[in-house]
Amino acid sequence: MVRISEELVRKRAEHNEGEIFSLEEISLHQQNIERLEYIDKWCRELKILYLQNNLIPKIENVGRLKKLEYLNLTLNNITKIENLEGCESLRKLDLTLNFIADLTSVESLRENYNLRELYLTGNPCTNMEDYRAFVVATLPQLQYLDGRAIARSERIKALQVYSRMRDNILQQQKENETKLQNDKERKHEGYCDKEATITEENEITLNEDEEEKFWTEETSYTPQSRLEIYRHTERIRQKQESSLKKKSKPEKRLITDDGRILNVNEPKIKFKLMENEENDHLILELAIYRYMDTSLIDVDIQPHYVRVKIRGKVFQLVLQEEVRPGASVAQRSQTTGHLLLTMPKVKKNEEIRTAPFIKHNTSWHRTREKGNSSMKSCPSSSTSGNEKLEVIEDLCPMAVLDKITEINNKQSREKTDSLTLRLPQTQERCNSEDFIDDPDVPPLI
Repeated sequence: MVRISEELVRKRAEHNEGEIFSLEEISLHQQNIERLEYIDKWCRELKILYLQNNLIPKIENVGRLKKLEYLNLTLNNITKIENLEGCESLRKLDLTLNFIADLTSVESLRENYNLRELYLTGNPCTNMEDYRAFVVATLPQLQYLDGRAIARSERIKALQVYSRMRDNILQQQKENETKLQNDKERKHEGYCDKEATITEENEITLNEDEEEKFWTEETSYTPQSRLEIYRHTERIRQKQESSLKKKSKPEKRLITDDGRILNVNEPKIKFKLMENEENDHLILELAIYRYMDTSLIDVDIQPHYVRVKIRGKVFQLVLQEEVRPGASVAQRSQTTGHLLLTMPKVKKNEEIRTAPFIKHNTSWHRTREKGNSSMKSCPSSSTSGNEKLEVIEDLCPMAVLDKITEINNKQSREKTDSLTLRLPQTQERCNSEDFIDDPDVPPLI
């Protein structure tokens, strides 16, 4: 049984930003709702309410909607018009294709003095003699019945024979009730009430003979028969869904067991990978749909591949060159909707940063004494005087860092001394014989 829930109402109130207390219009059609409830408590400001193509058997819980102007209950299981007296502003009521056999129930609409249009097409009551004349005479405020305008002369004639018509209508209703009761007694003979067999996997199934008999057997069109058809189709749908789950395809793999990255294009979108040699950039353009919300797109850039999720579907592309994820930029075009990923390449000088300082040298070797690690130095045959450091596996990282700092400081001092030696020596020049020391002349800078 499908119930009206707050989550369903908020979902249908997207045009009102999910707020239901100020909602003026809502559509709950084709939801297989089997009971009308909660609407008059949650949505007091409603003016238009769509409930067509459901399984509602009774009009209820709408009497507090004082501002309701249009109520659509087409294609439901309603058998009687009732509980609408509180809808003071109701102007249009659509009850097409229901099961209203009690024509006298339209008398409950006399209190709805604003009612102008009423639709009862496709109900059993429309087959009664004097149906239209009785409704016209009963509801003087009505202007249209089943889409046809009511003339003043037609209303006058209907009022003249109203008492006779009402007795005739009551007699026809009694005959229809007796006939309906007889149909219920001999309904679905030999069908065994749609017996279902439950397998070990708890699947609901019907054998082929019962399935064929269900659809070929003649039955009266009643709310019960319509409800049985719905439940029967629901069982078939559940069976198909369970079978599809068993036959569901395995999830696509993005990375193999040996660590190899795969190229995947689940959303089947067009893409273009370009290379900007001038700036050492890789540019990936994805032709994402123009009107897709950006919140449905998730971008993940890794050094060797790019992964983009579009509404849960994965696009993955392996890059031939290593890129820098931290410096990459993702942009979305406001005109075309395309996604542009700009990824700078990793430069060669960024790959090796400690090479000038940490080198392997066979003149350094490792000795162990009482479980402690140390380094032993041997005289170097190099004439340059530069010290070299061998990285030992069990060496403390702080010791390596201190050694590197010491070597760097030593090399910087050597460079400073060499620069000092290369500076030219300035010599004082003697004054010429005709030199006059004038104190008013400023000194040369």
